[in-house]
Amino acid sequence: MRATIVGSDTFAGSNLAKVPLFVLAQLIGTLGLGRIVLPQTRRRTQMTITIFHNPACGTSRNTLAMIRQSGEEPQIVEYLKTPPSREDLIGLIRAMNITPRDLLRQKGTPYDELGLGDPKWSDDELIDAMLGNPILINRPIVVTPIGAKLCRPSEAVLDILPNPNIGVFTKEDGEIVTDQKGERVV
Repeated sequence: MRATIVGSDTFAGSNLAKVPLFVLAQLIGTLGLGRIVLPQTRRRTQMTITIFHNPACGTSRNTLAMIRQSGEEPQIVEYLKTPPSREDLIGLIRAMNITPRDLLRQKGTPYDELGLGDPKWSDDELIDAMLGNPILINRPIVVTPIGAKLCRPSEAVLDILPNPNIGVFTKEDGEIVTDQKGERVV
């Protein structure tokens, strides 16, 4: 679906015309960047939180739990089962204002086997590697109306939650993230 962007056409140095619509819609939220006018409608897009999640990952599970504790039920994309398209992956990278290399996961992946640490690989080649082996995409990636972020460590999600006051939160491993006053401990 194509959209017309009304208002500013850049965010964090990225051309919004090149960001996938689902990412763009969430970023527009409370940022005051403009509004999306969808063809044949003039309704504002409903904002949601999306997490690109691996249920086998403790960091991803902790991030999901913090989102839920904030009062939100996110759209969960198990990206190993349903990898992003090339366009969506590029859009996420742009929205997070990082490089493809910054998104590469090394631990438990074919990173070393493929020699991806070599600086000879272009951004496009690194994106191809991630699309061919989605386990190379670091996680969790969270997109909210406030922004998009690779949430490592998991408490990084608090920076982009519309309601970051989650009360007391302890990670699966027993590490305390927020205390009884709701203040960050880590």
